[in-house]
Amino acid sequence: MKKVFFLLFLGTLLQSCASDTSREKIDNLNGYWEITKAELPEGIIKEFKFSELVDYIKVDSTAGFRKKVRPQLDGNFIASEDVEIFEVKVENDSINLYYSTPYTNWKETVISSEENELVVLNQDGIIYTYKRFTPYSGNYGQEDQ
Repeated sequence: MKKVFFLLFLGTLLQSCASDTSREKIDNLNGYWEITKAELPEGIIKEFKFSELVDYIKVDSTAGFRKKVRPQLDGNFIASEDVEIFEVKVENDSINLYYSTPYTNWKETVISSEENELVVLNQDGIIYTYKRFTPYSGNYGQEDQ
């Protein structure tokens, strides 16, 4: 009987640690991300040396949005009118983002979400790697959204 209680306790402890890790990885999604490469399922790798658009991601609890912004030299951003809303779900130890727009629905799986790197896999098998955007000036984070 003691073994059963110990196993239940251990399982609960491990589950709470896993959810803390997931919460941190979800929180890491927040911010400005610049694409660095895309890896196609065929093994083709497309490197991005520079992109004039940056993805701004904001997550609150189990929902969030992504929009394209254009960094300005003064540290501000010009935001597009388009917004992609997503739902965050932790499924089988993976963080999945379920997007929904008036035109289509799709899913991305977060492979890695660190402080300075984000890697996601889309449903077509393409792996996108992003780095945290480095601002052009000291006014970082004052977006015009």
